[in-house]
Amino acid sequence: MRSCSPSRRRAAPGTSETGSRATGWTCDKARMKKVLVIGIGVGDPDQLTMQAVRALNRVDVFFVLDKGATKGKLRAVREEILRRHAKDRRYRIAEAPSPTRDPSPADYRACVDDLNQAKQEVFQTMIGELRDGETGAFLVWGDPMLYDSTIRNLDGLKASGLAIDYEVIPGITAIQALAAAHKIPLNRVAEAVTITTGRRLANGFPPGVDSVVVLLDGEDTYRRFVDSKLHGDVDIYWGAYLGTPDEILIAGKVKDVADEIHRRRSEARRVHGWIMDTYLLRRGATPSSR
Repeated sequence: MRSCSPSRRRAAPGTSETGSRATGWTCDKARMKKVLVIGIGVGDPDQLTMQAVRALNRVDVFFVLDKGATKGKLRAVREEILRRHAKDRRYRIAEAPSPTRDPSPADYRACVDDLNQAKQEVFQTMIGELRDGETGAFLVWGDPMLYDSTIRNLDGLKASGLAIDYEVIPGITAIQALAAAHKIPLNRVAEAVTITTGRRLANGFPPGVDSVVVLLDGEDTYRRFVDSKLHGDVDIYWGAYLGTPDEILIAGKVKDVADEIHRRRSEARRVHGWIMDTYLLRRGATPSSR
C-alpha cells in the first residue's frame, strides 16, 4: 500500500492534548487498534441512538475526512453531535482531506475502486494516531451499511495486514428520515420495496416492483417518469437536507411536481454548494392495495 500524507490533528473544543504523536501502525495482534464505525443519522443530533451516544463516550480519537468549505455544514453537524453527546469525554480529532473522484467517469467501478484505495491510505494514517489502548471512531452519515464505503475500506485494510478490530453501531438512514417526514410507510401491503441509485433507475423500474427508493441521483432521474401515458401515474415523495433546518419536502404526482423539485433542488444546490436528497417513487396502486 502506498504511503499517504500525514493527517492533521487538533484538539477538540474544550479538550486538551498531551503526550507524543503516534506514528504509523503495527500488525502486532497483541496491539490491535480498536475502531468504532458510528451511524449518526442524517442531520439531526437528536437522531442518535442511545447505543451511539454510549459509543461516542468510549472514543479517544475521532477521524474526520475534510470535504472542504462547501460542505462545512456537514462538519458542523458532527461537531454539534460531539458537543452535545460527548461533552464529558476528553477526545482528540485526527483530520485529513477527503479524496475526491471524477463525477463523470468513463469506468464507474474502476473510479470507485481508485477512490476507495485512496481512502484506505488516509484511514491508515489516521488510525496511526491511536496510542496503545485507545479507541478511534468514524462518524458515518446515516447508517454505515447503506451506500457508504467505511466498512469495506476497513475490511480492505485488515486484508492488507493492518491489525484492527472494528465495531459497527447503526444509525437512522435518509430512507427512514424521508418516510417519517412524509408520514408514509415505504411499502404497500404484501409488496416489495427496492433501494437503488439514480444511475440504476435510469433503466426503469425493476421488474415486478412498484415502489423504489432512490439515492445518489445527481441527474434528476425522476423526470423520466413524467409521461403518465408511458409509465402510468407515478407518485414521488422527495426530501433534501433531511433532519436539518434546511429540510425541503415535496410530494405529489411526478407529472405535477417534477419541475418544482428540479427548481427547488437547483436553487438549494446553488445556495448551499451541495445537496443531499432522496426520494420514493411509487406507481399507481394495485387493486389489492387499495
